[in-house]
Amino acid sequence: MAIPLRTAVAALCAGLVAALLTNAPASADQREHVWKVAGPATREPTARIQLDETTGTASISVTRGGRTVIEPSPVGIVTERADLSRDLRFLHREDRLVDERYRARSGKRLDRRLRMNETRLSFATPAGARLDLVVRAAADGVAYRYVLPAGYGDVLGETSAFNLPPDASAWLGAYRVDNEGQFVEYTAATAPTGEYSDQALFETDGGYTLLAESDLTGDYSGARLAHDQGAGTYRVRLADDRVRTDGPLATPWRAMVTGDLATVTRSTFTDDLAPASKVRDTSWIKPGTVLWTWLAGGREAGRSLSAQKAYVDYAAERGWPYEAVDAGWYFKADEWDTTDPDWQTDSWMPELVDHARAKGVGIIVWIHQRDLDTAEERARWLPTLERWGVKGVKIDFMNSEAQPMLQWYDAILAETAAHHLMVDFHGSTIPKGIQRTWPQVMTLEGVAGEEKRTNTAAHLTTLPFTRNVIGSMDFTPGAFQRVGLRPNSDAAEVGLSVVAESGLQMFAGTPASYDERPLARAYFDQVPAAWDDTRLLAGRPGREAVLARRGGDRWFLGGVYAGAARTAEVPLAVGPGRWLVETVEDGTGGLVRDRQVLRGGDTLRVDVVAGGGFAGIACLWRPGITTCHRP
Repeated sequence: MAIPLRTAVAALCAGLVAALLTNAPASADQREHVWKVAGPATREPTARIQLDETTGTASISVTRGGRTVIEPSPVGIVTERADLSRDLRFLHREDRLVDERYRARSGKRLDRRLRMNETRLSFATPAGARLDLVVRAAADGVAYRYVLPAGYGDVLGETSAFNLPPDASAWLGAYRVDNEGQFVEYTAATAPTGEYSDQALFETDGGYTLLAESDLTGDYSGARLAHDQGAGTYRVRLADDRVRTDGPLATPWRAMVTGDLATVTRSTFTDDLAPASKVRDTSWIKPGTVLWTWLAGGREAGRSLSAQKAYVDYAAERGWPYEAVDAGWYFKADEWDTTDPDWQTDSWMPELVDHARAKGVGIIVWIHQRDLDTAEERARWLPTLERWGVKGVKIDFMNSEAQPMLQWYDAILAETAAHHLMVDFHGSTIPKGIQRTWPQVMTLEGVAGEEKRTNTAAHLTTLPFTRNVIGSMDFTPGAFQRVGLRPNSDAAEVGLSVVAESGLQMFAGTPASYDERPLARAYFDQVPAAWDDTRLLAGRPGREAVLARRGGDRWFLGGVYAGAARTAEVPLAVGPGRWLVETVEDGTGGLVRDRQVLRGGDTLRVDVVAGGGFAGIACLWRPGITTCHRP
């Protein structure tokens, strides 16, 4: 059969085009082994990955708006059977768009949308060992991870590092196993030699960048940053000298949350990188404010049923949904016969739970990690707590990010979800995407919080830009009774209930201290523990932090300041219209309230004492509206 002329011409043209494309010269970047990955929109962070043809080593740098964020920094990983940090040759590149929506149960914003460009660069060594470097770029960050096939043995370490301009401003916390170091300001080069938490904040020409980690599980080992004074280099150091692995491996993401300070503060990048929720039904997970009794009454309060009933009664009176029983409540547990099916009858906890339930209050209980460190212990405790009706557990004293402890986290996360127990981790790791994957994790400590007696106002004003960026932070505000043991004023202490985001907001004061401060008490009655939106109104790490968080149609304002007294000027960037703004401030005889009507975008002026702050509520005003407080 004769072939139509039009068909023949089309086939010839297609062949010529294919031949031209096949033999087309590679781009300059491709010839030089340089690849770029940028976010889906314009003016977003751009990662540049380069392979040195002489040494076969790879590096990554990040810019934003053409300005430096991270200088060229080494990437690579070394295993028992393969050194994947050098002698690499490029194989191929794959690209895709990651576009997802999800709803969180707590955090700075419940409804979330993420859009990231992902590039997978595949490399091989002369011996044939394979390495995939996966890079993602979004509006608020850049991240990379290593993906290895099975058969390369245990991981011995990474060559990953972050090179910062030596004069970049830096806010760093010395590494501790409980992640409770103070944040101190340096430059990248002048920071003393030592190890630092991987939640490190830097300011360069390209804006602010917070180093972080995401999707850390028991398949790997937690990271910290090793630094030598005089250089701007921060090397990734793992908690384990040898990371056990017997199959394919995807390492945690090495994340760089970057943008202006408002973008970094509002970011959910580390959650966005993490796997989707493993909890199908999340209806039982309910954030809320908590009357926490440790700083209020100590271990003796934890041992007293009558004291705990009184705390429950106070929480019910205030409308606070939870009361937390801390250490001491099971101090005689060693005497319990846990082999007896009715062993729980030795505890007064079921009576307290029943008392609280009748008053609309849920109970959260403290428990030491050593009492949950085996599968047998968890099989005794967790079903029992669920049967009693306990709503959540505060698990304490993990104090490690080594692989065996991370494997314990994997187990306890699945088991608490199965038994419908919300979780507050203390003496713990910090959030590394955990709250997206396991939404029953309402908060984690991993912070020098209210319990510490050495905090500074500068530290408090740094936390919103460091620790609290990556996830909920159990700072436990409200300990008004600790006069002389905290660095801030009463109004700043009220403001911390907004500044410090936590899905279970543990109020650390005594009922008497609240009653002596009725304005603080009334504010705590109003403040939510989960938010529809978060905005930074004003801030500079170590100097001031003013945040607005929206719950429904109201904005809650919290401000903390370091340094001398001043009149603070805060842009009211909460949307158009006229707003009634009620503030709680420090007065000469205690807390005072001020009311004013402002338009969105106007300047809110607040008199702040030394080491002070304020709290506020803004609601849309119309004639007849005199307060933003609601029953």
